[in-house]
Amino acid sequence: MTPPPPTRLLVAGVGNIFLADDAFGPEVIRALDSRPLPAGVRVRDFGIRGLDLAYTLLDGYDTAVLVDAAPRGHQPGTLSLIEPELPDGTAAAAPPEAHGMDPAKVLALAAHLGDGPLPRVLVLACEPQVRPRGDEDVVAGLSAPVREAVDRAVEALHTMVPVLLSDPAATPPLGHPKESAQPHTARLPYLAADGPEDP
Repeated sequence: MTPPPPTRLLVAGVGNIFLADDAFGPEVIRALDSRPLPAGVRVRDFGIRGLDLAYTLLDGYDTAVLVDAAPRGHQPGTLSLIEPELPDGTAAAAPPEAHGMDPAKVLALAAHLGDGPLPRVLVLACEPQVRPRGDEDVVAGLSAPVREAVDRAVEALHTMVPVLLSDPAATPPLGHPKESAQPHTARLPYLAADGPEDP
């Protein structure tokens, strides 16, 4: 009997390094340089290159973990695990902005471009503290709570990734608005107390 092919896993940092806490995803990817994930996991900082990410999602991955700053109504620096509902590709997809990264638009574009289903997508999200106003072009540096969350995100990824490599569907089904099953939350001790969430 032929063994199944190895699980293909993508860990993608997204966000703008010049917009305060929006740089969380790229900073986590940079921190993984000194604490690499297991061999075979592709780790990449996509920054604001939404089109690149859309095409990469079509490259045969079983699971993609996006690392991003996302306001969820928690305390700044709180990590949440989100499993978004994936688009089916039937609706027209707007291209991602040239200087921004909207994961929902990226997923819609990938679904529109691809011939088959998208990989399973999880989002490891951090609650931002500093979000630039519309008239601010550059706000350098992470806030203190989000900076502190970078190391916790690295720990969470080192907990999540071996589980996902063993079984890409390992986390329990998510419901709305509160989806955690206690065993899953226990496996991911650095996440928000209410565990995985729908967007």
